[in-house]
Amino acid sequence: MPRNFWMITCNEENFQITKEQGFVRQGLKGQYRRKVQRVEIGDRLLYYVTGIRCFTATATLTSSYREEETVIWKNEGKADWPFRIDIESQVVLDGDQYINAGLLAHRLDYVRRWPPENWYMAFQGNLHLLPKNDFFLIEEEMKRLKFGPGYKPQMEPPPERSKSRGRRNRGGNRNANKVDADNTSGE
Repeated sequence: MPRNFWMITCNEENFQITKEQGFVRQGLKGQYRRKVQRVEIGDRLLYYVTGIRCFTATATLTSSYREEETVIWKNEGKADWPFRIDIESQVVLDGDQYINAGLLAHRLDYVRRWPPENWYMAFQGNLHLLPKNDFFLIEEEMKRLKFGPGYKPQMEPPPERSKSRGRRNRGGNRNANKVDADNTSGE
């Protein structure tokens, strides 16, 4: 079972570069070194393409990161792509199947930190750690589109309660955990 579920954001041009290479490697931006150091073999990766604001593919990491100087991906602003990971594609949607992220954003725990009208702000930056349930929700939607009406959903992972949601409902009081244990009806 993967330990981490990541989302990489990139523009259409850089997504096409990864696609043209057969989804065998992915570059990661230099300013995210600390996050990049956390990627592990077996982790899962979701692609979000900026500009069109769509989910487009998923992959599994087949290597840990390494640093390379070869230029493959185009710089986005001043950001370069010195880190590399090897990947294996899992679900790659065709262009007409791309999922408009705005249609799923309201269902994602990861996005709930932002006002609903600004959901897309959650996807700024290059590498994001996603909750497992969010990743599986998006990937299952992708599989339904890719494989059509005959697709039988895999057994979904057990629901996992978001830790941040519990704190938010209590007004951010971290010491409220003791109160919640006594009061199971919620506040």
